[in-house]
Amino acid sequence: MEIIILIFLSMFMEIVDAGLGMGYGTVLSPLLIIMGYNPLLVIPAILLSQSMGGFTATFFHHKHKNAIYTKKSKDLKISLMISIYGILATVLGAFIAININKLILKTYIGVLILLIGILLLSNRKYIFSWWKIKALSLIGAFNKGLSGGGFGPIITGGQIIAGNGHKNSIASTTFSEVPICLTSFIVYALIGKPLDLNLIMYLSIGALIGAPIGALWTKKINTLHLNKILGMIIIILAIWTLIKTWM
Repeated sequence: MEIIILIFLSMFMEIVDAGLGMGYGTVLSPLLIIMGYNPLLVIPAILLSQSMGGFTATFFHHKHKNAIYTKKSKDLKISLMISIYGILATVLGAFIAININKLILKTYIGVLILLIGILLLSNRKYIFSWWKIKALSLIGAFNKGLSGGGFGPIITGGQIIAGNGHKNSIASTTFSEVPICLTSFIVYALIGKPLDLNLIMYLSIGALIGAPIGALWTKKINTLHLNKILGMIIIILAIWTLIKTWM
């Protein structure tokens, strides 16, 4: 029964993550810890399963034309930029995190996500620029390195604020998380941290099942409603982050 629950939870969160560009690790990690799993075993399991689900979802995002990943496409360039900047900034953030008060850090992440959610609900029109994407990549991944969370809401919402299309932003976030999560997992494994192979397998199965469903969901969503949907979800995640920090 527990195996079915793990697969279902992973599948459901991958549908949300691939469909809206956020939520897999942010929601699944505390759920697994509540279920009694060791946080040190949860982290690598989520990293590897998310990278597998994200890789699969990226293929289907391209298939459904939520984003176009041809050799010189804008979507590919954005995704690779976020990934490369992300890997570098994540490492830097992880080193700095050692010396920062965790209460201040998590409050900062929560407030930043909240502001992004409010901006999305404001329905303002934004002009695209590459410098915004570069800044966003550094901030989002740096925050992930600092706290381990907030990447999806910041990168997805931030891309829209930077002037990228809604569905393109969701797909690009899904794509960019693959190398970042995979790199983090490899580092985690190389330094000898424990791995629960069964947990990794069950979460990966669920993520692989949910990935194509999430990409199809993105295709079907009316773009006019995405600002409100993403804005409300991001605000809920921000409030949840702040409550967890201060309660």
